[in-house]
Amino acid sequence: MTQAPHDASVDAAEQPQPGKASLLTVLRDQRKICLVALALGIAAFWVAGQFGEWRLATAIAVGVGLGLANHLATEFWLLRIITNGDQPSRSTMLRSTLVRLLVLTLVAVALAVVWWPDGIGLLLGLAVFRLIALVMTTVPLLKELKKQ
Repeated sequence: MTQAPHDASVDAAEQPQPGKASLLTVLRDQRKICLVALALGIAAFWVAGQFGEWRLATAIAVGVGLGLANHLATEFWLLRIITNGDQPSRSTMLRSTLVRLLVLTLVAVALAVVWWPDGIGLLLGLAVFRLIALVMTTVPLLKELKKQ
């Protein structure tokens, strides 16, 4: 049995179109990391709350929240690039990353100073979340590379 030759004049509407980038799509794709952030926030209140350090627990949870916001903003930016089919230059990628990290740093340091000395927990929450998010995104990539 032979296959019919592929007709190059196939209607463009029949071709799969990439989805539109939306925050809902990012949240659905990143649900594991959102659950980890929620668990870290709850753990901060559970542990620090037992010692009566509610401001510290809040600062840690806010740091985790800032880390999650940064992660979701990065994923949204990447999804928007992929769905648009753009080929960003290195300077565009560098500029976007630097602006996002500058805003994150300014907000985190400003809140840490305002809430000092408990504000140091904000930086701790941000760092712990970033480390866990890095591991969660790197491990699947390493597994994929190992298969090849």
